[in-house]
Amino acid sequence: MEKNVLVMIPGPTPVVKSIQEQMGREIQAFGDPRFVKDYKELIDDLGKLFNCSGQTFPLAGTGTLAMEMAISNVTRRGDNVLIVSNGFFGDRFIDICERKGLNVDVLGAEWGTAVSLEAIDRKLSEKKYAAMTVTHVDTSTAVLAPVAEIGKMMKKHPETMFIVDGVAATAAEFTDVDGMGIDILFTGSQKAFGVCPGMLILWASERALARRKSLGTIPEYYVDFEKWLPIMENPAKYFATPAVNLVWAMKEATAIISEEGLKARDARHHKNAQAIHKALEAIGFSILAKPECRADTLSVCIYPNGVDDAKFRAAMFEEGVVVAGALGAYAGKAFRLGHMGNIDQNTIVQALSAVERSLKACGCDIRYGTAVGAYMEAINE
Repeated sequence: MEKNVLVMIPGPTPVVKSIQEQMGREIQAFGDPRFVKDYKELIDDLGKLFNCSGQTFPLAGTGTLAMEMAISNVTRRGDNVLIVSNGFFGDRFIDICERKGLNVDVLGAEWGTAVSLEAIDRKLSEKKYAAMTVTHVDTSTAVLAPVAEIGKMMKKHPETMFIVDGVAATAAEFTDVDGMGIDILFTGSQKAFGVCPGMLILWASERALARRKSLGTIPEYYVDFEKWLPIMENPAKYFATPAVNLVWAMKEATAIISEEGLKARDARHHKNAQAIHKALEAIGFSILAKPECRADTLSVCIYPNGVDDAKFRAAMFEEGVVVAGALGAYAGKAFRLGHMGNIDQNTIVQALSAVERSLKACGCDIRYGTAVGAYMEAINE
């Protein structure tokens, strides 16, 4: 019998039963009027939920494809792009932009910290940038960028498109496209939406759509806004095959998020994250991200002295929980714990209990129940 393993990595995240049921429905033709209606409702509902007066694009693809889509539709070869990077995934924009022939400047931060608002403002004042990218939560560092504050500051730089990578944030960290002055926001289905991998969601503002139109023909094909706009207006039309069952799953996920409310969902994630951090610190871990810029969707947990990464994560798997290794300079020194989406307190208690037992297996002298107790006390304050 196959072992049942709880997935507690920064994505894919656990999928609740009602979403699983939508993923498992009998297939329909993408031209079936019933599916066309469902797809259009998803497009419109996502736009309303995240307050985007432009266009929402829920498409087959990954978050990395969404990164390319964001850059492709608002820049042309030779443009300047500013990349604000708080870790590994912020840096991924460098290769995407350079392959397109863009001139790239990078503002980076020491891992565990975020690039300051003042540094971004100064850099934007140095030259004309066609676009700027900011990763809302970088999955390598669990650092949260101050997107709302950056959006306010961007009013001083109206010539620059404000692109937000929300892959590890959107639907957990509060996001308001129009209200925060975001021109392009994107995410993936497998993170805080709690659906399996396979869909990207990109929100484009009216400004971003106008920038795309001003570019004329672009070299990209699949990710071209102009190819998809007619389908988003009327999904009965065809450009490329939609991910039928994932559309249904995303529709259910969007309904769950709408019922909870974006601000309530943000508050739940925040309280959970704070309680998890207290629990982990109680048994000797330290958290990579500084308190003032910690994400609520995942944590990078630095091991107590003497804990072997491979042995710890193997022990976790034996306990029925899978966590992710750390990246960059922290590989082997920390693990990454995802805590976003539709997971509940029972799931987190199960994961923390496995962490305690795995530390014991690695030779650490801890008292069982310490982490779980600290979590329950914090969550019930």
